[in-house]
Amino acid sequence: MEWLTVPFEVTFVQRALWGGMLVSAICALAGTWVVLRGMAFLGDAMSHGLLPGVALAALLGGNLLVGALLSAVVMTAGVTALGRTPKLSQDTGIGLLFVGMLSLGVIIVSRSQSFAVDLTGFLFGDVLAVREQDLVLLGAALLLALVVSVLGHRAFLALAFDPRKARTLGLRPRLAHAVLLGLLALAIVASFHIVGTLLVLGLLIAPPAAALPWARSVRGVMALAALLGITATFGGLLLSWHLSTAAGATVSALAVALFFLSHLASGLRDHRRARFVGVHAAATD
Repeated sequence: MEWLTVPFEVTFVQRALWGGMLVSAICALAGTWVVLRGMAFLGDAMSHGLLPGVALAALLGGNLLVGALLSAVVMTAGVTALGRTPKLSQDTGIGLLFVGMLSLGVIIVSRSQSFAVDLTGFLFGDVLAVREQDLVLLGAALLLALVVSVLGHRAFLALAFDPRKARTLGLRPRLAHAVLLGLLALAIVASFHIVGTLLVLGLLIAPPAAALPWARSVRGVMALAALLGITATFGGLLLSWHLSTAAGATVSALAVALFFLSHLASGLRDHRRARFVGVHAAATD
């Protein structure tokens, strides 16, 4: 059993595990709504839209999280504003913001001759470089995400399944959508320096999508998604240690693998259930 415990005797791996667990919980809260509302493209666009703020902060010697947060605010405001334009579809607006922000980020990066290492960290993250102060920030982000999720649950639920009913019930769907975008931005900003923007969707989408066939409520999806994300974090760090692979990418890949295993298992379950019902129906005839 030493192969299972030895990696986690190292301090930086312990911090990586705690960081990954906190990120998994945050992503489960936001990612469940992303999956239920079919907002994966928006999540991808917002994660890449952080590049200008991060690049500018790096060039000016500022805090990368602050830069990412500013970019997230711009993206959230832009998506919200364009979503109110009747002649422009939401996908078109998101796509234009995606390309515009990414292009601006690349332009800023091109002004520096020594940005390659930082850009790699931005894209792929460095979960093994998590510091104690990062854990404090992640803990605060999780607390904020929990508060937003609890207070906005009813509005988010109505928005996900029947926006017209949400308006009828006086739940202000536009405001709920803006708050939901804020929750998504919080999850992405909190996660990007752990697994990077290219891999953040692995923890944001894969665990909730894997939990969906097995949970009977939205809260159940969130709880199971958090558990699956934590499992992917633990297993990914373990495999990364023994196989000498990139930690963040391994965690993300394992999360996606759990999604495929979940849907394969649910497909087999549904097949057996349908077969049992067919046999039972034939026996009663």
